[in-house]
Amino acid sequence: MAWTAHSIIQNGKAIPFEEASIHPLAVGVAYGAAVFEGIRAYMNPATGRLSVFRLEEHLARLDQGMKFMRFDDPPSRDVMRQGVLDSIRVNEPDGDCYIRLQVHIESRGTQVTTGKVGWVCAAIPRERNAKRESGLAACVSSWTRIADNTMPARIKATANYHAGRIATLQAKTDGYDMPILLTRDGKVSETAAACLFLVRDGVVITPTRDSDILESVTRDTVLRLAAENGFPVEERRADRTELYVADEVFLCGTGQELSPITTVDRLPVANGKPGPITLQLQAAYEAVVRGTTDAHAAWRTPV
Repeated sequence: MAWTAHSIIQNGKAIPFEEASIHPLAVGVAYGAAVFEGIRAYMNPATGRLSVFRLEEHLARLDQGMKFMRFDDPPSRDVMRQGVLDSIRVNEPDGDCYIRLQVHIESRGTQVTTGKVGWVCAAIPRERNAKRESGLAACVSSWTRIADNTMPARIKATANYHAGRIATLQAKTDGYDMPILLTRDGKVSETAAACLFLVRDGVVITPTRDSDILESVTRDTVLRLAAENGFPVEERRADRTELYVADEVFLCGTGQELSPITTVDRLPVANGKPGPITLQLQAAYEAVVRGTTDAHAAWRTPV
């Protein structure tokens, strides 16, 4: 049975989980003026110790988001790092954690109010994707991915996720697990909340950063692991039809981890089963996040 979170860190203080609050008219709520990071801490099965995966990269991206949102007097990276570690330690989890670190405008005001800034960090249990092993059914969404000059996806703002929400609701209504969104010019972008990879003729392919994607920490991890495992890697623009003729398709993200997609628009990807490269990268990812390998020790921050 999963552990239960009983405390949450709000503005640097540990309080009972259910007592965290923000005014409904706060700018962070009323106008979506908030940025966040989804982070994971994994248990090493041999040592029983938790480590936060790529914490520094998540904090660096959060800094970029707060700068872009023009937040007044945002919390420092040291404060955010301590908040993440405190949110885990105070709950004394006996298993993996998903950490939501969010910074928002907590005062009331207008669309252009830039302070007062508040923050919250919650460490919670999160079940792994039920189809992480068997594979997901995806569809190409009729909804278009948000564009950089409209709502820039590389800024991890809470408001951006409304676009993915409506696409996911439609996909699930139509009987799929998740949508794949295209850019305005019809190129592959990403899923509603995870980056996308294809495998063709042994080459691991992912859309470029200018394909309206989040500059994903997990995407960077997978690119490095793919190269280290001897697979050719290409970051390039990808056509919709490549999804149908690919040998393998998989997604990756902190929440979704690395999960195979086995059908697209009800067409099987190859034989309709997770492919060998996907499975090899999935195993490499599992080893590096849990620390069952000595590789990339700097990516793991002990709790």
